[in-house]
Amino acid sequence: MVLRTFVHRTGKSAIRKIAVLSLLLLVASGCDSATPLFDVKAVAAGAASLAPFFDERSGLGRDADVRSRPVHGGLQQGDTPGLYGGTGEAAICDVEQLKRYLAEPRNDRKARAWAEALDLRTDGIPEYLDRLTPVLLRHDTLVKNHDYKKGKAVPFNALLQAGIAILVDEQGLPAVKCSCGNPLRPFEGDKSRISVSFDDGNEKWKGYDRSEVVVVRPASHKLERIALVDVEDPDRGVERPVGTTGEEDTAFDTRKRQAVPSLVGTTFGEASRRLAGRGLAVAYDGEDVPPDGARVTASDPAAGAELRFGAHVTLSVAEDTGASGGGATPPGPESSRETKEPGPPPSSSRETKDPGPPPSSSPPSPPSSGPAKSERPGSPGGTPGDTSAPAGSTPPPPPSTGSTPPPPTSPETPGTGSPPPGSTGSPPRTTASSPPADDPATSGAPPPPAGRPASSAPATSVSAAPEAPTTSAPAERPRRTRE
Repeated sequence: MVLRTFVHRTGKSAIRKIAVLSLLLLVASGCDSATPLFDVKAVAAGAASLAPFFDERSGLGRDADVRSRPVHGGLQQGDTPGLYGGTGEAAICDVEQLKRYLAEPRNDRKARAWAEALDLRTDGIPEYLDRLTPVLLRHDTLVKNHDYKKGKAVPFNALLQAGIAILVDEQGLPAVKCSCGNPLRPFEGDKSRISVSFDDGNEKWKGYDRSEVVVVRPASHKLERIALVDVEDPDRGVERPVGTTGEEDTAFDTRKRQAVPSLVGTTFGEASRRLAGRGLAVAYDGEDVPPDGARVTASDPAAGAELRFGAHVTLSVAEDTGASGGGATPPGPESSRETKEPGPPPSSSRETKDPGPPPSSSPPSPPSSGPAKSERPGSPGGTPGDTSAPAGSTPPPPPSTGSTPPPPTSPETPGTGSPPPGSTGSPPRTTASSPPADDPATSGAPPPPAGRPASSAPATSVSAAPEAPTTSAPAERPRRTRE
């Protein structure tokens, strides 16, 4: 009995232990799934890199003392107004000196590694640098940085502190760290799953907050100007043309308010451009930037609200983002224009018709002068009638164009099976003249300019006018020889 009780108590204890272990395993596995997957090295403003492309003391660039600003959402497009900062002082980045360093023969290996990191050819480096623009970071920003080790560019994820001077490309993406010339690429990881290490002289800076770090995504279009905020005077804005270093800056007042435009029904890309044009930033629901073609269903604040420079407007977009929504309309006119462009085919068919006279010209009237003008009124209807209008048809001399084709004198018109009296020769038969009756009605495309001058007839038979004198002369000659 005692043994049985002991065994019973021991069994319960074992079950409890197993349950506790299982619970611990579940908790551990849950923690493991939330473990950051991306190791990120912190890079503090003014701190020297351990393996830079060029010495930090060479004067390529200088960082500023800037405290990171809170931002609405972690993903920011490169054209976001106020994303970057500037200063009214001397240039923060010496692009020309960096260009000279990379062009020196002793730095040829560095130049190849530098270009390879940015998917460039070495001979394209100067032109690429000319398109970059120096700015200061206003937010702690995630990038893919590159060290120079053993002749190669070695990539690593980095968190650049606000105040670091960089060069950005034409879509607002970080491209070069000014102080050392290190090439930069966009961060490709999940910013919510990062582990930032502060070491190698990069101490955790005041104001750091992992939830407020920024990842920059390319603007949907190439930029012409970048709207900056003076880091020393936030009420002063700086508009800097892309590819310049500050010598062409223009200042503006960031306190001036701008009204939110009407955006409902536009595409996300168009709405972003409109807001950026007014100095307003775009925010959106969700983790990823909506496609450019997504339709905007609402904005917060609504249209008409007045906001300061850099304020965010949250856009709601339709879930069914049919990227063709915005892009489907433009192709319409193009496609319709293409369907009309085949107008030339009528003109080409008109060229083939020129050799022969239009229908209903010669059949009804034996005289040689008849065919010339009787076809103008009759051609639109395609009937051989109206043969009593031969007056004044003989005088016009045959144009030079009429001598080239074979002599077609009495074409067969629809509904007329017999040739005109008195003409039995084979040359007059040309069956290619039945289409001309319908041609003026179907040629909606602009006719060739050569077809209008000789026509005083109704507008519907304009194309037939030049053909009459073309064929009248050849028709007369064979008949006179026979007679």
